[in-house]
Amino acid sequence: MSEILFEYIRQGAYVKVTAIEPETKIEASVVVPSGLSREQMNLQALQKLNYVLKKKAEETTL
Repeated sequence: MSEILFEYIRQGAYVKVTAIEPETKIEASVVVPSGLSREQMNLQALQKLNYVLKKKAEETTL
């Protein structure tokens, strides 16, 4: 996982943050309050992406 791309879509008081891993084209989204800092938004989206990547890896080993 050399780089992660982030996309932000503001919807009123919330922001949908999508973290994308370009090599595998796997992405994960979270909806967070717009008052969070960009770093906090990225961290939450990255944690969700790591969870999704881990689940995909477990599925392939079954």
